[in-house]
Amino acid sequence: MTKKSSLKKIYEIQKKIRLVEEKIASNYIKNKMRCPTHLSIGQEAVAATSGLALQENDISISYHRSHAHFLAKGGSTKKLFAELHGFEEGCSKGIGGSMHLVDLKNNFYGSTAIVSNSIPIGVGLAYSIKLAKKKNLVCIYIGDAAVEEGVFFESINFSILKKLPVVFICENNFYSVYTHIKDRQPKNRKIFKLAAAMGAVSHFYKQDNPFKLHQKFDQLFKKIRRQPMTHFIEIETFRHLEHCGPNDDTPLGYRSLHDLKKWKKKDPLIFSREYLTKNRLLNNRQIETLDKKINNDVDKDFRFLSKLKKPKFKDISRLVYKR
Repeated sequence: MTKKSSLKKIYEIQKKIRLVEEKIASNYIKNKMRCPTHLSIGQEAVAATSGLALQENDISISYHRSHAHFLAKGGSTKKLFAELHGFEEGCSKGIGGSMHLVDLKNNFYGSTAIVSNSIPIGVGLAYSIKLAKKKNLVCIYIGDAAVEEGVFFESINFSILKKLPVVFICENNFYSVYTHIKDRQPKNRKIFKLAAAMGAVSHFYKQDNPFKLHQKFDQLFKKIRRQPMTHFIEIETFRHLEHCGPNDDTPLGYRSLHDLKKWKKKDPLIFSREYLTKNRLLNNRQIETLDKKINNDVDKDFRFLSKLKKPKFKDISRLVYKR
């Protein structure tokens, strides 16, 4: 992949995730999505850049805010939409919902609703890789609140001890639901330093420039495949919408409109577009054409739902249990 095509792809993945989640947000009010949904609008750069750096046989696993990770690993937009609407054609047969996505074909081994619940699963998968003497890795996406759970410490300790090919990517958006990290964790303690104190090779990355972020992920993942070791990455980011749902929640008062505007001003998606035009990699007309194509594809995949039929209650045992 050339530099130009790589940069274009990074922008394209971010834009696709943004449009998919905006489609979810704008249609959520129709009350046809029968599950809670945690959107990552504003946080797409982390998933897009790390997902592109992962190889096909690398495994990723996520948490409740997982749409972006699912899509960045190659997950089907149609199957995501179908899952949220409870159709059998969904990635989890329509019975998992937004927080329980899976795509084994693309080695996305799932997401779970319980905070930190996917961490030991990811570490176990990495242990199987080591036992089989394979050269791939496991990417475990977590939020900042995950490091406040006991299973995080147990799992990362085991991973470090066994020198497993694991990279923890912590998307620190500062809030666990409505509670700021300063009210949950000791003052001035960086999460990546906490992981470093346990023995993980730790890093602090910024999402501001997605192209540089992708380079860092790409170099690190290659290193882990050559030399299995547990790495931990903290990236500060910010969700534009409420913790769970499609709305702006700044009127609730737990976070300020000033902070939201500050983070929107340095939106990585906006930076990516401006970088491509300023460096004459794409002009405005080319980007508009690309945006239109992505938008049309998302619209088409959403219209796919109109062809589907809801499963009946009697189908539950067939969908849940293999015979």
